[in-house]
Amino acid sequence: MCPIILSPEMTAKLGTKHQVLLIEVRQCFENITGEYVEEIRVRHKTNPPTYWFLSETNNERLLKIVFVQRDGNLFIKTAYEPNAAEIELYKKLSPE
Repeated sequence: MCPIILSPEMTAKLGTKHQVLLIEVRQCFENITGEYVEEIRVRHKTNPPTYWFLSETNNERLLKIVFVQRDGNLFIKTAYEPNAAEIELYKKLSPE
């Protein structure tokens, strides 16, 4: 797996706003059963593309992981517990 890069600012945001730890992000990448979904909403499009997926931690906590892959690294943009609409969208876009 590519190295996961989390800036100090993102680490702080994930910890304070979403109560998500880097170890949980890593576990989600390791436990993914679906596919990465490319972000196509205009206001969220990036170059290189932004991708996201839903996966569980080892403690069965469901998280949405949003990232950009660049230079062989995975740069985390955010990670949080998804809402019902995001869960349904992921089921449609990435059937297991």
